[in-house]
Order: sequence, then structure tokens, then C-alpha cells
Amino acid sequence: MFLLETGLLIACSVKMVVRTVDLRSDTVTKPTEAMRNAMANAEVDDDVLGYDPTAQRLEAEMARIMGKEAGLFVPSGTMGNLISVLTHCQIRGSEIILGDYSHIHIYENGGISTLGGVHPRTVKNNEDGTMDLDLIEAAIRDPSFEICYPTTRLICLENSQAHSGGRCLSAEYTDKVGELAKKYGLKLHIDGARIFNASVALGVPVHRLVQAADSVSVCLSKGLGAPVGSVVVGSKSFIARAKILRKTLGGGMRQIGVLCAAAFTALQENLVKLEGDHRKAKILAAELNKIKGLKVDVATVETNIVYCDILKGSRISETELVKTLEQYGLLILPEGPLRVRFVLHHQISESDVHYAVSCLQRALAGVAEENGDK
Repeated sequence: MFLLETGLLIACSVKMVVRTVDLRSDTVTKPTEAMRNAMANAEVDDDVLGYDPTAQRLEAEMARIMGKEAGLFVPSGTMGNLISVLTHCQIRGSEIILGDYSHIHIYENGGISTLGGVHPRTVKNNEDGTMDLDLIEAAIRDPSFEICYPTTRLICLENSQAHSGGRCLSAEYTDKVGELAKKYGLKLHIDGARIFNASVALGVPVHRLVQAADSVSVCLSKGLGAPVGSVVVGSKSFIARAKILRKTLGGGMRQIGVLCAAAFTALQENLVKLEGDHRKAKILAAELNKIKGLKVDVATVETNIVYCDILKGSRISETELVKTLEQYGLLILPEGPLRVRFVLHHQISESDVHYAVSCLQRALAGVAEENGDK
């Protein structure tokens, strides 16, 4: 009897175990064993005083890779972008030009205005993440009418462009924006949260993609899978001013070599895995597009982000679909009315991709049965 009861208990427990496939973002990765070992053995000192050797090593390496003079480790990409904008726009009331779908404009809590008194002037992002050059130029304020206009000081790009589905900006396009900035005496900042993904997808060295930029914020905790951190790169004078702002904003930390060691390991380990993330994203997109009730523009999937539209006839909302998928252990994010988002990362296997597809199939089939559609 005891054995029977135990067997039933085990059987019930097995049924309760759910496989988890987390496709909410490429920020959900866990540190690898190599990262943890690097953190445990990191050589550290006080970075606010400028003496942490592991931080210095990471900053120098990131500057070298990006083709810039110097780098600065910051806790997050949001802080990296904020520091960059405020360093370029030291006079309150300055104006920056950026995409209406850009991360800085939508997802960074309005920090440039709240903390820096910087005014955003948006230009429509095209579906491929670019902004039309003539629209950028038209948005630049006429300095002769500064009695009324704010002063334009900065243009911001994002590469890859997350809200456009991870689309990549070419080096040639970025060069043209850089030339436009120089023509009017402006600076160019690139939000490079996923710049390595863009580099791999385009087959162009990352330093070439940011050659025209005066500053770049590069996230290490997205595609590369580090647990924490971004690095801002630019000229030595820019980074010297940025370091003061980092302290002002509370981003000056002490023995940050512990974090930088993990980031350095991520740079060595996971850069080579990005191509696989992109390949699996394209597999996922193609398979989702075969499911009745879903629609994916497969041709737009360039990197590790997949946007999926739920067709109106499916009779399920994006919120309901997300909750249903949670029951299968598949985690994704809603991305607006009848749209969901999947993001691939190095801890997602091809088997996980196929499992995700099967979960979507079951979820949509269940809705159809509930509505009597068979």
C-alpha cells in the first residue's frame, strides 16, 4: 500500500514538473560556470578611486573593439545612454533627435528630461529601424531662432533596433547620419544594446558599425549573457566627463572587478554563439508562421528577436496567450495589441525552440476547441 501511494505521489509530482523555456528577453540568462569562477577569482580594487584592475582591463578591451579611445563600465544600458546624452548636452534645454520607437525615448523612464532637462524631438522610425535622412535634417533647429527654439545638440541611433524587431542599421547608413551631424556641428550617440548582434548579422566588424559615432553604449547583459553591466565608449575627454556623471547618478561602485570579470568572460565565451541565436530565431519565426492564427514576417527576422502577430480570428488576446503559455512553462512577453515577442539567447537550444512551437500549437488548438472550431 505504501509503495502504491508513493508511486502515485511520484507520478503526480512528475506531472507537476514543467519544462521552462524563457524567451522573454536575452537578459534572463544565468551566469555560466566560467563566469562564476571568474567572479570568484577576480582581482579587484576601488573603482571610484580608479584602481580596479579588472574594470580597467574590460574598459580598455571594449574601447579597442569599438575603435574608440576609452571606456567606462556602468551598471545598466539605461544609465549608459543617460550618461552619454547628458555628457553631450550639458546645457539644460538642449534638444536631441531620436527615433519615435527608440529605447531611449520609450523605455528609459524619460530620464533625459527628468534628470537632464533635455528635450527629445522624435523622428519616425521606419520598419527597418532607420530614420529618413531628410526628416532628421528637417528636425534640426535653426540656431538663428534660438529665442524660441531649443538648441539641437545630439542625434541618437539604436543598433540593432529592438522595437523594430532587432533590425540592423548598416555602416553606410550610420556614416550618412554621422556626416549630417558633423554638417550641423552635432554629436552622434549610438545605443548599442545589441550592437554585437548587428555586427554578426551584417558580417561587419563592430568598430566599423560605430565608426561615425562620438559615443556608444554597449550592453553586456543581453546577447552576450553577462549578469550585469554595460560599457560606454568614446574619446578620452568624453569618458572623463562621463565618469563624473556616473558618480552623480549613483553608478560609481567599488570593487566592480567582480562584475567586470563575468562580463569579460561573456565577451570571450558568447560572442561566437550569436550566429546560432540568429539561426534559431529564424527557425522559430518560420515555424510560428505555419501555425493557424499566427503571423510572422519572416523576412524581417535578422537577429535574435521575433515579433509574432495574433490574427483577429484566433479569438485570443496577447495577454491570454501569454498566460496560457505559462502553464506549459513557455515564457514570453506581450508587445501590444495582438502581438507577442520572443527573444533567443545562448541558453536556448534548438530543442527548446521546437518545444516553444509545440506549446503555441497546443495553445491555439485549445482556443479553437473551446470555440467549437475543429
